[in-house]
Amino acid sequence: MIVLQEPQWREHAAVHEARVDEWTVPHLDRRRRGIAHPVWDFLFDYYTLSPAKLRRWHPGAGVLLTGDVRRFTGVRGYVVDESGARVDETAIDTRLIDSTSALLQATSQRQPAFGCFGRHEWAMVYRLHPGEVRHSSWPLRLDSDGIAEVVESAPLRCTHFDAFRFYTAAARPLNAVQPTRSTQIDLEQPGCLHASMDLYKWAYRTYPVVGADLVADAFELARDVRAVDMQASPYDLADLGFPPIRIETAEGRSEYIERQRHFAERGQELRRRMIGVLNLASGWRLNGGREQHDLLPR
Repeated sequence: MIVLQEPQWREHAAVHEARVDEWTVPHLDRRRRGIAHPVWDFLFDYYTLSPAKLRRWHPGAGVLLTGDVRRFTGVRGYVVDESGARVDETAIDTRLIDSTSALLQATSQRQPAFGCFGRHEWAMVYRLHPGEVRHSSWPLRLDSDGIAEVVESAPLRCTHFDAFRFYTAAARPLNAVQPTRSTQIDLEQPGCLHASMDLYKWAYRTYPVVGADLVADAFELARDVRAVDMQASPYDLADLGFPPIRIETAEGRSEYIERQRHFAERGQELRRRMIGVLNLASGWRLNGGREQHDLLPR
């Protein structure tokens, strides 16, 4: 095991908590006041990890914490004994981490595609009546005909099932492929903004293997991607501080691709780290936790 003495792991925890507070405190304040946010609420509504769990620091598999580790007593997935606190190897779901690793590896090995221009959000409001629009309290930048023109200007190229499934019924036949859950591993590609956002989901779902620092890195990427995702959408969110990326113009499409490339690079680095942790932990689990692996977040 990699051993962290109490001063070390307490410093890790304090840094993590302060980092996460910058994201969660404003969200919790808005929630108490009943104020919805069309950009940031997605990170806590669509993704199911609670703010409290995102804030809770834990080291992940392969790390032993020493000293006063009573805070880990009774924490799911951890065992506390005379040696300290560590992930309980029997709590590791090898099937889950292997399937997650397989998806991440398949995605990482594909060439990124940058031709979708973020039109999935447009396809989600295509041919809808105004009252049916998801963020109906915020104005659309174009009218119904203008949105239809953007959607119909070229084949839709969404490869991500969890974006495609929110298309309107009229938009689905316009997509170049018809993603399903079963074909996700065959279609997921690193240029997709939603695939980059979902790294956060895969990080927290593989608890307790993936440590809190890596989960926070994935959340930060998801947060940055979400902002661009909504800037490129048909919604006018400029009053919230999100000026539009006008993908209906050549300049806007160029800007979107530039942002896409940047996120793809960040996403690939996170995939590399997650694959390493998951694969090592799978072997560690199968060997009863006896192998020594450096699983500390980079």
